[in-house]
Amino acid sequence: MVAVVIWGSLRRFTDGQGEVEVEARNFKELMEALSARYPGLKPQIERGVSLALDGRIYREAWFTEIGPDSEVVLMPYMAGG
Repeated sequence: MVAVVIWGSLRRFTDGQGEVEVEARNFKELMEALSARYPGLKPQIERGVSLALDGRIYREAWFTEIGPDSEVVLMPYMAGG
């Protein structure tokens, strides 16, 4: 199981939970598991979200592996500037 911190406005789609656990080995599996468990989160994921893995922010890195002790944070899409 992977513990995922749900950040900011995305918490409203997880019934206010700030952390959830799902079974996933990479970002693609993580997104699929979150979408299945929290249907309200699925449109947000489809529009685009950012994931931080051990302090590094990723976008569309579907097959990036998640280790058992990794820190994972799901947040609204963050655009750089």
